Amino acid sequence: MNERILELAIEARKYAETKPDIYSVAYDKKFAELIVGECTNIVADAVDHREPASTYVNKIKQHFGVEE
Repeated sequence: MNERILELAIEARKYAETKPDIYSVAYDKKFAELIVGECTNIVADAVDHREPASTYVNKIKQHFGVEE
């Protein structure tokens, strides 16, 4: 896991703290939205170059520091 995931987790926590009655649900939802947003940005950048699908997978894994 890399620094960006930790930053997204902190952002999700700050958001969820504004909704104490549903903190867990709010955190999970916001964290998922932030991760999907990061992934869509990576894919959008790659689409401009018409790269193969495997390139998207590798770019997303690299961005988040995920190893197989």
